Amino acid sequence: MGDFGFYFWLGWEHIISTDALDHQLFIAALAAIYLLNDWRQVLILVTAFTIGHSLTLALSVLDIVRFPGNWVEFLIPLTIVITAFSNLFQKKFTARSVSINYFLALFFGLIHGMGFANTLRFMLAKDQNLGWSLFGFNAGLEVGQIIVVLILLIIAHIIVNLAKVNRRDWVIFLSAAVFGLALKITVERAAEL
Repeated sequence: MGDFGFYFWLGWEHIISTDALDHQLFIAALAAIYLLNDWRQVLILVTAFTIGHSLTLALSVLDIVRFPGNWVEFLIPLTIVITAFSNLFQKKFTARSVSINYFLALFFGLIHGMGFANTLRFMLAKDQNLGWSLFGFNAGLEVGQIIVVLILLIIAHIIVNLAKVNRRDWVIFLSAAVFGLALKITVERAAEL
């Protein structure tokens, strides 16, 4: 159980720490178009991201898939830019109109999963149970993401329902802010390629 707790905390830190800005921005880009009453859709969305993240994290740790770290670090903020940019063109917020977000969450989760693989690969001791360690990490990641999403949904509820800001204006504001920050990170990381 000690390994599970250690890796759960590591997964939690991976999304909650101040060094996790890129992951927090991606969660914000994904959740920007939702309100508090959409919590079920957002839970599915976050879980799709975790599934994609888990899959490539496991494949990378097992050394089945490996990408150059500098390219992965470049692609992560690029996925945020694409997701935030796509939000800017959302005019309707029905389940059908936002269904592309499930694809983005799953597909881009695959890219994000490679970002932590090298670190995790070096941390795993040879006698540790890989499955249990990855499960702990992903459980911590999922709980952290749910907390971030819950905070964003509460803020959206306050702004849209209590402050009476137009929902589309809120989506554009949040998505544009995320887009700008992610674009800056993308350009910085592109210079390191």
